[in-house]
Amino acid sequence: MPKSILAPLKQYLTMLEASGVDVIPAAPVRTGTADKVDPVNHLGALRKTVLQCTKCSELVRTRHQIVFGSGNEKAELVFVGEAPGFDEDQQGLPFVGKAGQLLTKIIESIGLAREEVFICNVLKCRPPQNRNPVPEEIVNCQPFLLKQLELIKPRVICALGSFAAKTLLNSDRSISYLRGRFYEFRGSRLMCTFHPAYLLRNPQDKRKVWEDMKMIRAELGHG
Repeated sequence: MPKSILAPLKQYLTMLEASGVDVIPAAPVRTGTADKVDPVNHLGALRKTVLQCTKCSELVRTRHQIVFGSGNEKAELVFVGEAPGFDEDQQGLPFVGKAGQLLTKIIESIGLAREEVFICNVLKCRPPQNRNPVPEEIVNCQPFLLKQLELIKPRVICALGSFAAKTLLNSDRSISYLRGRFYEFRGSRLMCTFHPAYLLRNPQDKRKVWEDMKMIRAELGHG
C-alpha cells in the first residue's frame, strides 16, 4: 500500500480509538443479487406472485385473465370492489365495464382522476357467470388484497359493496348499515359504500354514495 495512503489511514484509526470505537463494520459483500427485489416490499413483485396463483381450482379453469388492479401505486385513495366481471376478465383491468364507467364518474366527482387512485378487487379472478365469491375463494385471495393495501399505504380505502366491506371489516352487517362512516383499518381510514353495479340497478341510492364521497373528499383535504 502506498505511503501516501498509510499516513492518513493511521491518523484515522488513531482518532477512532481515541473516540472509543474499537470495531469497524465491514462493508456488505456483493453477491450478485443486488438487483433482486424483496417481494414483500414491492408491489410489482406481488403482482407477479398473484399472476401465478392457482389456489382456486374452479377459477383457474374458467378465468381468462387475473385482474391484479391498476392505478397509482402511491395513491392516497384505494377503491376495493368484489371481483372482476366479464369485461375485466377479458382486459385484465378492474372496473372497465358499465360499472367501471360509473366509478370513473364517482372518482371525478370528488376532484380526482382515475389515474390518481388505485382500484382493485377482493378476488383477482372472475367467478363463473359472475356468481358471488365463495368463502374459500375469499380466504385464498384476501392475503393478496391485504398486502396490496399494506404496500400502497393509502390514507383512505373505499370498500365498494357488501363483499368488500364485509371482507375488510370482518363483519356480517349489511352494506346499508356499514356505509356512511369511517372505520380505522391498519393505519388507513375505511369508508364503505354501494357498489357501482348496484347503483346501475338502483339509481335512487346515488345520493347516498355522493354523501359518502364528500366525506372521503374532506378526509383527503380536497374541499
